[in-house]
Amino acid sequence: MNVLVTGGAGFIGSHLVKKLLSLGHRVAVIDNFHPYYSPERKRRQFQVLTSGYDVHLYDVDLLDEKRTESIFKQYQPDCVYHLAALPGVPKSLLQPLDYVDYDIKATINVLTASGRSGAKHVLFASSSSVYGNQERVPLKEEMATGNVISPYAAAKYGAESFCHAYAHLFGYRLTIFRYFTVYGPWGRPDMAISRFIHLLSRGEEIVVYGTRTARDYTFIDDIVDGMVLALRRSGPNDAFNLGSGRPVTMEQLLKKLRIYFPKMRVNYASERMGDVKETWADITKAQQAFDYRPTVPFEKGLEKTIEWAREYEA
Repeated sequence: MNVLVTGGAGFIGSHLVKKLLSLGHRVAVIDNFHPYYSPERKRRQFQVLTSGYDVHLYDVDLLDEKRTESIFKQYQPDCVYHLAALPGVPKSLLQPLDYVDYDIKATINVLTASGRSGAKHVLFASSSSVYGNQERVPLKEEMATGNVISPYAAAKYGAESFCHAYAHLFGYRLTIFRYFTVYGPWGRPDMAISRFIHLLSRGEEIVVYGTRTARDYTFIDDIVDGMVLALRRSGPNDAFNLGSGRPVTMEQLLKKLRIYFPKMRVNYASERMGDVKETWADITKAQQAFDYRPTVPFEKGLEKTIEWAREYEA
């Protein structure tokens, strides 16, 4: 297939592109290397992960509607993975309008360009943040009601609605992925596991915001496998959880980190505004639709991530 990946130089995007290329697909990437975190790091991870493959890379801002549509018409993708977005809950509290631009307006441009270029399948990267704080877990897809607690989550939930609208207008298949706390080699440096490992490797103190939290940490390989399996799925337009289905409490995470960093120092702070207390994915729907079955235990995934981080830091 001709596959186009937006945000393909990011953490999840680079790993996805590598997997698609290894399977023999022709891949083009659009990424504007937004400075949310180091553009140089993004270029390095993209270069390392796609080394040895032929991939088209367009350094373009998806808010540029004309250039975006021109690339789509030139490349004629069979399917589109739309991962490009502005991530992160804390920053969305400070600059909410940026999230309207990059997570909604840019998405509309991609959805329109996908339809006009004849794409048959659009696969959209959403977030477990769309569930807000829920008392009932594990979280099933139908439990997302729009009752979110951060501008980032609101932008993602709104973008999902636009995805459904444009899939109806253009008639392409739509698959929405709701990721649950993805981690692994090249993980985003602002995410808890990446940030903790970086600081602990330097002998620095880590800050933990709230102790009674839990996250459904999901290793990057499992996320990518699910995204690729969904490429050829049948059935109606729908949203699917991609998680491990095995939540890890903050206490459990710190205990496992202490194995590798016995001199770990922790500063406990109050919970941050906008952060949900717990995530736990019910992955039944993805299992039934495209045989999604995560295989990497948290202990093994954490070990791989720490091994990579030590090599990268060196």
